[in-house]
Amino acid sequence: MIEIIVPDLGESIVEATIIDWVKKEGEAVSVGETVLELETDKVNVEVTANEAGVLQSILKHSGDTVQIGEVLGIIGEGKPEIAMQSAQAAQQEKIQAPAKELTSKTEQEQPHTTLTTRSQTGNIGTNATPDTALQQIPIRATPAIRRLARAQGINLSQIGVMNHTQDHIATPSAPAPAAKQATSAAVANDPVRAAQRPDEERIKMSRRRQTIARRLVEAQHNAAMLTTFNEVDMTAIMDVRKRRKDRFKEKHGVGLGFMSFFTRAVVGALREFPRLNAEIQGDDMIIKHHYDIGIAVSTDAGLVVPVVRNADRLSFAQIESEIALLAQKARSNSLSIEDLQGGTFTITNGGIFGSLFSTPILNAPQVGILGMHSIKKRPIEVHDQVEIRPMMYIALSYDHRIIDGSEAVQFLARVKELAEDPEFLLIEG
Repeated sequence: MIEIIVPDLGESIVEATIIDWVKKEGEAVSVGETVLELETDKVNVEVTANEAGVLQSILKHSGDTVQIGEVLGIIGEGKPEIAMQSAQAAQQEKIQAPAKELTSKTEQEQPHTTLTTRSQTGNIGTNATPDTALQQIPIRATPAIRRLARAQGINLSQIGVMNHTQDHIATPSAPAPAAKQATSAAVANDPVRAAQRPDEERIKMSRRRQTIARRLVEAQHNAAMLTTFNEVDMTAIMDVRKRRKDRFKEKHGVGLGFMSFFTRAVVGALREFPRLNAEIQGDDMIIKHHYDIGIAVSTDAGLVVPVVRNADRLSFAQIESEIALLAQKARSNSLSIEDLQGGTFTITNGGIFGSLFSTPILNAPQVGILGMHSIKKRPIEVHDQVEIRPMMYIALSYDHRIIDGSEAVQFLARVKELAEDPEFLLIEG
């Protein structure tokens, strides 16, 4: 037999939640075939079979929280049909176990009783059919039966004899009234849930959503976060894209977007203001001279920030290709732990959703994040003349513990200068 265990999930991840079993008990499994899927704080992980066989038993189920190294199921030898029958038999045994236990207790607690019926005149008769007798004899339930009946919400006055009681208890059915009453009582005792209107829906947050919520709150509590703003005239970037995008797409197989321009502008500004490319560890500042830029990507499961490694060494085409690949992996839940670790600075673009202005929250332990926004035409002053230009607000949130306000303002002004001179970025790198 081979145990299916929770694999090592990467740095700082110690547990996961089972999303779903791809294989069912009794099904054949091939080497390398996905057996189930786990959700971690950062990514989804597929657990595959190390050896071929049959999935004999599932020990943990969808929604369960499991630890690294915990056994999730068993793969063994045998034919799928036999294993399926064995699994079904085991499941039936689980269902019937309460009835068998109840029968055993009943035989110990109550003497054997001969089946008879009582006539309307009070005489005992022996000619009644068994079914008639079952319906007419008042039940004399043992304490064990009554306890089990109460637990499952069964009204013993509506049941003829003990055997019928056992059938009711052993057979799965719709939720019992007592269970519903218990749920109602729990809701009534919880003032928040009791106040919930009937047209409201309560949905448990996914593990990833809970992690996002926790980390965002921690970032605000653990950093002296401040935001400064500026605006970028997008005329030059839009002109370059208009002139070069077709040729760029034909040559490199990827579109020329805004993110490559801002990634290169950020790297240029980080070189001049290195404390924005750092993190705090205790009483030390760790200044990083490599530029791994996190790019925030929105997915159905929540926001993730995959990392473009060594962005300072990449061309515009390489940056665009890497961003497109990471975004596709994020939306298909195929990011690896390595894709998300080690970023030194983050860029987030709320403009693609129509955001005009925002204050992004730090992606701890980083100390800086740049927010991009929608491009809107606005009247601005250009050489003592008022012109209509495509403008974008940009925001820099930073950790004031190690970054002074003047430093942050100058950093953002440098990003603005570089973005407004894209040909310098293309020529000088």
